[in-house]
Amino acid sequence: MIDGMAAASLTFILIYALDPFAGPRYRGPRSDHFDGKRFFNVGPTEERGFRDFLRWQLHSNRGHWQEHTDAPLMPPPPRIVEGSGLRITFINHSTTLIQTEGLNILTDPVWSKRVGPVSWLGPKRHRPPGIRFEDLPRIDYVLLSHNHYDHLDLPTLHRLSKAHAPLFVTPLAVGALIEAKRLGRAIELDWWHAHSLSSSLRINAVPARHFSMRGLRDRNNTLWCGYVLEAAAGNIYFAGDTGYGPHFEQIARRFAPFRLVLLPIGAYRPAWFMSPVHISPEQAVQAAQVLGARTSIGIHFGTFALADDGELEPVEKLRAALQRTPGMASRFWSLREGEGRVVPLMPVSEDTMGGTELPATRRG
Repeated sequence: MIDGMAAASLTFILIYALDPFAGPRYRGPRSDHFDGKRFFNVGPTEERGFRDFLRWQLHSNRGHWQEHTDAPLMPPPPRIVEGSGLRITFINHSTTLIQTEGLNILTDPVWSKRVGPVSWLGPKRHRPPGIRFEDLPRIDYVLLSHNHYDHLDLPTLHRLSKAHAPLFVTPLAVGALIEAKRLGRAIELDWWHAHSLSSSLRINAVPARHFSMRGLRDRNNTLWCGYVLEAAAGNIYFAGDTGYGPHFEQIARRFAPFRLVLLPIGAYRPAWFMSPVHISPEQAVQAAQVLGARTSIGIHFGTFALADDGELEPVEKLRAALQRTPGMASRFWSLREGEGRVVPLMPVSEDTMGGTELPATRRG
């Protein structure tokens, strides 16, 4: 009998083999992370292929997951947060609601019960979203870090497009998928390029160590990234999915200190397979220190069983790492689904703004 995690692994194989909606291919000038055909990570990189995947599956040591963990719905977030106020709501997985400067911004939104090419195929949700979709405030912008199904969920994006008509901000070539699905307007950004969301808020695409893939033959056809929101009252960093690397120091040199950073802490076991593309809870604490973060929040855990770490393991490991790191325990939060908090103010001089205004590709 195939257990739940083995079934999820088999589903991933089927997704990559059968998905007819492979990501588009980017066509543009070569760069330090694009060779004219495919994107790649900068610096020494350990690539993991299908043989490595099979080795993991044959020798996996799965942590425990409840079949379904009920969580009470939290109160709806406020309609708007004005000026230098900053409120963050952890919805779950990598989906958060950032409210500041009178704008409402969603990161990698997923409300579907499964994440895959069709509604009945893909890893299933073990915890419900902490906020009902219907209780969202007006959504102005949606940040998409890359094209993996647990981060770019087309059914959710269709709902957002219909209900809110937001502007989508994507890495290179991902906006083409938004356009092809008639989801609305999209801005594509390369690493270190920026776009003004308002007179007082600017979005920068920044490097991440990851990969892209939605079909069998489209690996690394599209870019992946994190994002930095620059604001006078303090910068905000959403890391997306990433392994550990020198990009954290590069981001810190341009944009630190940070008022808030959102760092993944799940899908990190086994380390030999996952570490090139996912950070561990211990590495998330290290990254928060490098970034000069006043407040950090863990994301990318406890919703979809994507690796060997169990449902509660990332938070437990994070708490243990924080206890070993003086001064960090009160500044690195692990929130419940739907929990919202006001982030303390940290003034930042405007001369820290370090992104290049455009060029961005506007789609839609």
